Parts: sequence; structure tokens; C-alpha cells
Amino acid sequence: MPTPAQTRGPFYPAQRPPDSDFDLTRIEGRAGRARGDVIDIVGRVLDLDGRPVERALVQIWQANEAGRYDHPRERSSALADPDFQGFGEVASAADGLYRFRTIKPGAYAGRTSHIHFMVLTAERPALVTQMYFAGEKLNPSDPVLRGLSEAQRRSVTVAFDSNGQGRFDIVFAGA
Repeated sequence: MPTPAQTRGPFYPAQRPPDSDFDLTRIEGRAGRARGDVIDIVGRVLDLDGRPVERALVQIWQANEAGRYDHPRERSSALADPDFQGFGEVASAADGLYRFRTIKPGAYAGRTSHIHFMVLTAERPALVTQMYFAGEKLNPSDPVLRGLSEAQRRSVTVAFDSNGQGRFDIVFAGA
């Protein structure tokens, strides 16, 4: 089953941050570390036949631990985190593998904790989706998550282990 497309939302970065690597918990040139529970997301970018998609550009963006995005249109009174990168991008390997280290984002008004993903390749239209956290009390009331079928919700909801490790495979439809 293909990963469902979802809204990009209003907080895709207005400009590319100077540091946009796989580790969102640290910003190059700063000694501090992002506040929050550190998590590692690993997964593969695959086509509908289960073949790996090499050199797909995988981008993520998300709110910080307090539920605030680093974006000029953000109007939340939640505390900003100057040590949180908020955006990262990596290219998938030959086996489709990608990896990010980040923090678990905070929920905010109307939304459960989630991370935005965009996957870009030369051969396919961009896929924008969101990853959710298993067991969150706000999941049943999140309007974006509720808009998916039960099977689609399962495909974008990730259970993290006690070490903060979670797997999110992304399946592209079309060529």
C-alpha cells in the first residue's frame, strides 16, 4: 500500500536553515542541544513492488518539544528552542535507507504530535506525508490523521521502543 499523501501544512521552512543535516538535536556551531526526548527514525524509501528508491531526498520538519515551529508565521506563545534545528534532509542510500535523529515534537492546538515528511525524486512527483506516534492520546481527535482510512493510519503511525528507536518506511506510488 502506498504511503498516503497529506497536507504540507503552513510551516514548511520559509528559507533553508544553515544546518539541515540528519541530526536535528544539534545545530552546527552551537554547544547546546535541543530540549526534549531524543528519537531516531530509520526507514526505507520503496516503490510499490518493494524495491528500494536510491537517492530520494527525504526532508522532515516539525515543531519543537513545546509544540512551536521555527517559522515567521508561527503565532504560538509556546517557548522557542534556539538549539533545535527543526528541519533536516538526507538522501536515501542504495538500499533505500534513510535516518534522522530528532526530538519527539510537542502537540499543539488541534494537532497531535507529528513530523512532516517530503520525499523528492527525479522520477516521481513529490510525496508529502506525516508520521504520527503510536499511543498518543490526541491521535483519535487529530483531523488530519482522522481523514485517513484505518489501514493508512497504521502505515503512518510509528511505535518507538524504550531506546527511542522507530521505523517509518515510505512507499511511493507511480513512476
